[in-house]
Amino acid sequence: MSVYFLDSSALVKRYVAEIGSGWVVGLCNPTLKNDVFIAAITAVEITAAISRRSRAESINIEDATMVYHQLKNDIESEYQVIEITSSIINSGMRLAEKHGLCGYDAVQLAAAESINTLCIANGLPHLTFVSADKELNIAAVSEDLFVENPNNHS
Repeated sequence: MSVYFLDSSALVKRYVAEIGSGWVVGLCNPTLKNDVFIAAITAVEITAAISRRSRAESINIEDATMVYHQLKNDIESEYQVIEITSSIINSGMRLAEKHGLCGYDAVQLAAAESINTLCIANGLPHLTFVSADKELNIAAVSEDLFVENPNNHS
């Protein structure tokens, strides 16, 4: 069992075929008993990404609708969803200023840091931050998180 935090750029690969999709699907396999954390905003970001693809006709409306339903089911049953608290917002503000991150990227990183702190405090393994965003990954490494880029796994 391992602990993972997936940002939107990584988790979307579970729902849309991209480089690294197979690796992300494997990571989420329930038989591995991995703990998979996501920030609450991830659902909005993935829904927006699918909607944009549907409007651009790179995914048909039926497939988009299936993805929306699957995402909702998975959120209820497979992910540990981290609510965005004032503490995470404050940490996100610090990270945005320090690393020049976009708003939601800073919130994703802040949420991951909060979970990693809890893991360490409870004697659990460090979490692995999973993101396909190079800039965000650089910031995560500088914040002492273990990082995996699903784009490095074909």
